[in-house]
Amino acid sequence: MAETIKIKYFTDKIDKLAYIGGKSDWIDLRAAKDVDMKAGEFKMIPLGVAMKLPRGYEAHLVPRSSTFKNFGIIQTNHMGVIDETYCGGNDQWHFPAYALRDTHISVNDRICQFRIMEHQPEVVFDEVLELESQDRGGLGSTGIQ
Repeated sequence: MAETIKIKYFTDKIDKLAYIGGKSDWIDLRAAKDVDMKAGEFKMIPLGVAMKLPRGYEAHLVPRSSTFKNFGIIQTNHMGVIDETYCGGNDQWHFPAYALRDTHISVNDRICQFRIMEHQPEVVFDEVLELESQDRGGLGSTGIQ
Protein backbone atom coordinates (compact mmCIF):
# COMPACT_ATOMS: atom_id res chain seq x y z
CA MET A 1 0.00 0.00 0.00
CA ALA A 2 1.39 3.40 -0.98
CA GLU A 3 2.02 6.04 1.68
CA THR A 4 0.56 9.50 1.06
CA ILE A 5 2.72 12.58 1.53
CA LYS A 6 1.11 16.02 1.52
CA ILE A 7 3.37 18.49 -0.31
CA LYS A 8 3.43 22.27 -0.63
CA TYR A 9 5.41 23.87 -3.45
CA PHE A 10 7.00 27.29 -2.88
CA THR A 11 7.61 27.90 -6.59
CA ASP A 12 6.23 26.85 -9.96
CA LYS A 13 9.74 26.94 -11.49
CA ILE A 14 10.66 23.39 -10.45
CA ASP A 15 9.33 20.11 -11.80
CA LYS A 16 6.80 18.41 -9.55
CA LEU A 17 8.11 15.47 -7.55
CA ALA A 18 7.52 12.03 -8.99
CA TYR A 19 8.09 8.53 -7.67
CA ILE A 20 9.56 6.40 -10.45
CA GLY A 21 8.75 2.81 -9.50
CA GLY A 22 11.11 0.07 -10.63
CA LYS A 23 14.06 2.42 -11.21
CA SER A 24 14.91 3.71 -7.75
CA ASP A 25 13.09 4.40 -4.54
CA TRP A 26 14.97 7.69 -4.07
CA ILE A 27 13.16 10.85 -5.21
CA ASP A 28 15.10 13.74 -6.75
CA LEU A 29 14.86 17.26 -5.33
CA ARG A 30 15.71 20.43 -7.23
CA ALA A 31 17.15 23.84 -6.53
CA ALA A 32 14.27 26.30 -6.16
CA LYS A 33 16.33 29.31 -7.28
CA ASP A 34 19.50 30.19 -9.16
CA VAL A 35 22.51 30.00 -6.83
CA ASP A 36 26.06 31.23 -7.40
CA MET A 37 28.71 30.07 -4.98
CA LYS A 38 32.42 30.82 -4.65
CA ALA A 39 34.90 28.16 -3.52
CA GLY A 40 34.77 27.93 0.28
CA GLU A 41 31.29 29.42 0.54
CA PHE A 42 28.35 27.87 2.43
CA LYS A 43 24.70 28.36 1.46
CA MET A 44 21.37 26.81 2.35
CA ILE A 45 19.87 26.07 -1.07
CA PRO A 46 16.05 26.09 -0.97
CA LEU A 47 14.43 23.01 -2.47
CA GLY A 48 11.01 24.58 -3.03
CA VAL A 49 8.98 22.05 -1.04
CA ALA A 50 7.53 21.43 2.40
CA MET A 51 6.01 18.05 3.22
CA LYS A 52 3.89 16.37 5.84
CA LEU A 53 5.41 12.92 6.16
CA PRO A 54 3.34 9.98 7.37
CA ARG A 55 3.37 9.43 11.13
CA GLY A 56 6.31 7.27 12.19
CA TYR A 57 8.49 8.18 9.17
CA GLU A 58 11.46 10.41 8.50
CA ALA A 59 13.12 11.57 5.30
CA HIS A 60 16.79 10.88 4.60
CA LEU A 61 18.24 13.60 2.35
CA VAL A 62 21.54 13.03 0.50
CA PRO A 63 23.32 14.41 -2.57
CA ARG A 64 22.76 12.73 -5.92
CA SER A 65 25.75 10.72 -7.16
CA SER A 66 26.45 13.40 -9.80
CA THR A 67 26.10 16.45 -7.51
CA PHE A 68 29.80 16.90 -6.77
CA LYS A 69 30.87 16.18 -10.35
CA ASN A 70 28.32 18.60 -11.82
CA PHE A 71 28.40 21.41 -9.26
CA GLY A 72 31.45 20.97 -7.01
CA ILE A 73 29.35 21.11 -3.84
CA ILE A 74 29.07 18.76 -0.90
CA GLN A 75 26.33 18.43 1.70
CA THR A 76 27.71 19.78 4.97
CA ASN A 77 25.82 17.38 7.23
CA HIS A 78 26.49 14.49 4.80
CA MET A 79 22.99 13.14 5.36
CA GLY A 80 20.05 15.18 6.50
CA VAL A 81 17.25 13.67 8.55
CA ILE A 82 13.87 15.40 8.44
CA ASP A 83 11.31 13.97 10.82
CA GLU A 84 7.55 14.18 10.55
CA THR A 85 7.35 17.10 13.01
CA TYR A 86 8.97 19.46 10.47
CA CYS A 87 5.73 19.87 8.59
CA GLY A 88 4.55 23.47 8.88
CA GLY A 89 3.44 25.57 5.95
CA ASN A 90 6.74 27.49 5.98
CA ASP A 91 9.02 24.52 6.76
CA GLN A 92 10.71 24.54 3.36
CA TRP A 93 13.38 21.89 2.87
CA HIS A 94 16.92 23.10 2.15
CA PHE A 95 20.20 21.57 1.01
CA PRO A 96 23.16 22.76 3.15
CA ALA A 97 25.90 23.18 0.51
CA TYR A 98 29.61 23.90 0.73
CA ALA A 99 31.35 24.79 -2.54
CA LEU A 100 34.78 23.37 -3.31
CA ARG A 101 34.98 25.37 -6.55
CA ASP A 102 33.17 28.37 -8.01
CA THR A 103 29.84 27.12 -9.31
CA HIS A 104 26.44 28.06 -10.65
CA ILE A 105 23.31 26.05 -9.88
CA SER A 106 20.26 26.85 -11.96
CA VAL A 107 16.70 26.73 -10.75
CA ASN A 108 15.30 23.21 -11.35
CA ASP A 109 18.75 21.52 -11.32
CA ARG A 110 18.56 18.18 -9.52
CA ILE A 111 21.00 18.47 -6.61
CA CYS A 112 19.85 15.95 -4.02
CA GLN A 113 17.46 13.09 -3.33
CA PHE A 114 15.44 11.69 -0.48
CA ARG A 115 13.61 8.59 0.64
CA ILE A 116 11.34 8.03 3.60
CA MET A 117 12.14 5.45 6.25
CA GLU A 118 10.27 4.19 9.27
CA HIS A 119 11.65 5.38 12.58
CA GLN A 120 14.04 2.99 14.26
CA PRO A 121 12.21 0.76 16.72
CA GLU A 122 12.95 1.13 20.42
CA VAL A 123 16.10 -0.79 21.32
CA VAL A 124 17.53 -2.04 24.59
CA PHE A 125 21.27 -2.48 25.09
CA ASP A 126 22.31 -5.68 26.88
CA GLU A 127 25.80 -5.21 28.28
CA VAL A 128 27.93 -8.36 28.17
CA LEU A 129 31.58 -9.18 28.88
CA GLU A 130 32.08 -11.12 25.65
CA LEU A 131 30.35 -11.43 22.28
CA GLU A 132 30.00 -14.91 20.87
CA SER A 133 30.89 -14.00 17.29
CA GLN A 134 34.39 -14.34 15.92
CA ASP A 135 36.60 -11.20 15.85
CA ARG A 136 37.13 -10.37 12.17
CA GLY A 137 39.72 -7.67 12.85
CA GLY A 138 40.15 -4.46 10.90
CA LEU A 139 37.63 -1.69 10.34
CA GLY A 140 34.14 -2.91 9.60
CA SER A 141 33.86 -5.12 6.54
CA THR A 142 37.06 -3.75 4.93
CA GLY A 143 39.46 -5.82 7.00
CA ILE A 144 41.91 -2.87 6.86
CA GLN A 145 43.88 -2.46 10.07
